[in-house]
Amino acid sequence: MRIGIPAETRAGETRVAATPETVKKLAASHQVVVQSGAGVAASVIDDAYLAAGAAIGTAADAFGCDVVLKVRAPDAEERALMTPGAVLIGMLNPFDADNIAAMAASNLTAFSLEAVPRITRAQSMDVLSSQANIAGYKAVMVAANTYQRFMPMLMTAAGTVKAARVLIMGVGVAGLQAIATAKRLGAVIEASDVRPPVKEQVESLGAKFIDVPFLTDEEKEIAKGAGGYARAMPADWMRRQAELVHERAKLADIIITTALIPGRPAPVLISEETVKAMKPGSVIVDLAVSQGGNCPLSELNKTVVKHGVSIVGEPDLATLVAADASALYARNVLDFLKLVIDKDQNLVIDREDEILKATLVCAGGDVLRK
Repeated sequence: MRIGIPAETRAGETRVAATPETVKKLAASHQVVVQSGAGVAASVIDDAYLAAGAAIGTAADAFGCDVVLKVRAPDAEERALMTPGAVLIGMLNPFDADNIAAMAASNLTAFSLEAVPRITRAQSMDVLSSQANIAGYKAVMVAANTYQRFMPMLMTAAGTVKAARVLIMGVGVAGLQAIATAKRLGAVIEASDVRPPVKEQVESLGAKFIDVPFLTDEEKEIAKGAGGYARAMPADWMRRQAELVHERAKLADIIITTALIPGRPAPVLISEETVKAMKPGSVIVDLAVSQGGNCPLSELNKTVVKHGVSIVGEPDLATLVAADASALYARNVLDFLKLVIDKDQNLVIDREDEILKATLVCAGGDVLRK
């Protein structure tokens, strides 16, 4: 079987879907074709792929394989290079109906890895978690670079510098990594999330949990989340949270927001009124900017200053750590491939497998995810 790894062409995308580590394992049983230059932005040169057993080719060579591994969904020109019936695996955005329809029209069998269910058996394939972990780390580093003061407390001959106060909004994988990273840098940290069980995780990392009491059974039930993700909370709870967050934000030097709901606009957590109340020189890093943002003042792909506060709207922060992001993503993809390649190294798709069923967005010209 021929497995292709093309270069990513989406603006700002630096990752690659396979590394020499994973190519070496695939090349033991399959012919692997890597587009020349595919790994350069992730610090992987063509010679490293050659040493791992891959062949180096053109975009047409990589896209013309039986199985194509990508980070992002192919555009029209790339789809035209693919063979009808080919298998495509990548972060294809399962909520983009037009994109899925276009892949179905090209008669591709496409698996969207963002839809991997959060079950124990699928943990090693969870691309959202592997990339969010990196984004949480990088968010703190970007914030520290933008913030015009020290992060830790320092006692010097010239006087004492107070530690930065960091507020983390949304304590999923990205939020927890942000807490851990900010703690290493010496910040004082508070965190907020709609899910009560994360309080223990937050406190175990040395942060204080901002607790918004639940007043109804409905609020308690929704707060449990679904499939490992947060759910949209009732309006009254959101109002109470906003009031508490507003008070904590006034004391914060850095706020990192990570709250996302799959397939829906990001919830607004930091209002313009809250930004106005923040200290001059404060920093907000909005990890949800690509889905509308947790702050309405965030601007995609820009760092702006509003009411004296720097607001970073950099999407896909994992792309700023391309080498490690690619390494983790490639391992996710390799483990996913084990589900569609049998012991005889043939391509076999079991549509009853719960992981494959959840991720298969189109096949045989049909759209399978509405």
